[in-house]
Amino acid sequence: MTAVRALLPSLETARLRLRPFRDADLERLVEVAGQRSIADTTVSVPHPFTAEHGRAWIARCAAEWNAGVAAHFAVALRETPGRLMGYAAVRSIQREHGEGELSFWLDEAHAGAGYATEATGALLAFAFGPLDLNRVCAHHMVRNAASGRVLARIGFRREGLLRQHVRKWDVYEDVLLSAVLREDWMKERAEEAACSSATARTPATLGRQ
Repeated sequence: MTAVRALLPSLETARLRLRPFRDADLERLVEVAGQRSIADTTVSVPHPFTAEHGRAWIARCAAEWNAGVAAHFAVALRETPGRLMGYAAVRSIQREHGEGELSFWLDEAHAGAGYATEATGALLAFAFGPLDLNRVCAHHMVRNAASGRVLARIGFRREGLLRQHVRKWDVYEDVLLSAVLREDWMKERAEEAACSSATARTPATLGRQ
């Protein structure tokens, strides 16, 4: 008898909900993924992005979670969880090596508000926690500086430059490779917790002097 994999859980942050894709997302997925600005710096998003692409996308997200090779999330605001505003995933999971690849994009109307950092930070916690990965890598085109800044904020370190690694709009693009290890991520979380604890104790300490 074939074992049934548990459903992909939803993740919540202060402002966001990361949840599984569902059929009702199709229209909004086509709208957001169809933005040229998203296709411009991604290889996996075609342009134009049609309803056929959208149906295949939603089906693949479920199939790859069931196969244990990826965790794909629709990103939405907590107050409007049914309205997709972006995408975040750990994909290309290699269990033998404990590694996966981070991928994300966001509706251009929500850019610049810190949502990408918030979503990917929650996804890293999922990768190093329930998914039990040891290393998460990410690739982004050199000209996509915004993604590079998001990765740096959540602890990724640049590991190398892949010259003319992909072709987009008939132009060969240089790509930067970055990664974060679980031990480094856990160390940073412990340091943040210690800093928060020290800050919380400061007023009481001053009051006794």
